[in-house]
Formats: sequence, structure tokens, C-alpha cells
Amino acid sequence: MYKIDPEKDRQYIEEFRQCPIGRHSPGLQRVLHIMRQDSSGNQIILFCRKPFAEWVLARMPPDRRDPIEFEGEPVFTSREEAEWEIFRRRWRLLTGESINLPYRD
Repeated sequence: MYKIDPEKDRQYIEEFRQCPIGRHSPGLQRVLHIMRQDSSGNQIILFCRKPFAEWVLARMPPDRRDPIEFEGEPVFTSREEAEWEIFRRRWRLLTGESINLPYRD
């Protein structure tokens, strides 16, 4: 099983922040693949409330028959900003490190 090595893989944080959607380097693709696999079954997901206008985060439960738990806040007006928040949360979950960078400077 692959794992994220915070020391080695930290280099991909800025690459993702600059381009959260689209083509990624092989190293970033590996990190994202690891982040998207959650053996507990709890997945942080992105939900579009209004097409091309509003996104919120939600948690898929391990038992997919149970309802999705939506977060009321924050409401994102950019998919890229919402993807960045998911990346930050997954990074913290998998490495124990917080990424204290906004989506855009």
C-alpha cells in the first residue's frame, strides 16, 4: 500500500494549489490517488448545490445506504477553491500536518 511521505510529497502541495483541476504530474497523481482511497469508508466529497455557482463539502458514510452528511458552511463559489479545501483536509488526515495556505494569495 502506498502512503504519503510528508517530507517527500510536500513538493506537490503547491502544484495542486496552482492547478486543482486538470492534468497533474505523475507524483501528484500518486498523492491524489492515495488521498481518494479511504479504508474507513468515510469520504470527504464535494457536492454542487447550484450548477457552476455553489459547492459544499460533505461526508459519505461507510455504509452507503446511510445518508450523506452535508456541511452547511463554508459555501464555495469556485470549484477550484472547494477542491483545495478537500486537499487540505485529506492532507491533514493522512499526514497530521495542516496546510495553512489560502487557495489564492
